[in-house]
Amino acid sequence: MNPKAKSSLLNKTYLKLSLDLDFVLIAITASLKDYVLCHKINTNLSFNFEKIADHEVYFKINEPALAFSKYYFYVDQGENEYYIVNNRNSEGFLIPEMNRVDYFLIIHNYLDPEDLNYIIRGLNKLPDIQVAAQVDPLRLKSKENLVM
Repeated sequence: MNPKAKSSLLNKTYLKLSLDLDFVLIAITASLKDYVLCHKINTNLSFNFEKIADHEVYFKINEPALAFSKYYFYVDQGENEYYIVNNRNSEGFLIPEMNRVDYFLIIHNYLDPEDLNYIIRGLNKLPDIQVAAQVDPLRLKSKENLVM
């Protein structure tokens, strides 16, 4: 290898990106339409989820993004942001390795363990929800699809 080519290899700069995965993730299995699920959660757990623009994810560079329905709720006290995102659409899954999960509840900002347990217990008490369980986003292969 000529010295100039070797020198140019040594002078390359690499950009290292890190994902902000500092959120609580709850997987929800429920055979309900997204708006019905949000209505039941709003009514029974005193949330106020509202539909916002879909969550779009590009799975392949030269193809259009896949859109997944998304709902949002903000709590001033504690400045918590809550999202409910559909895990499936007609073309595939947001998190393919969790293809039995219908929705994800994503909670940004600090949530104390008592509040988290209250939410999970409340979700599991709803008759139309088969299961709601906390998931570690760092263990997911497709975790980058959850970045809001």
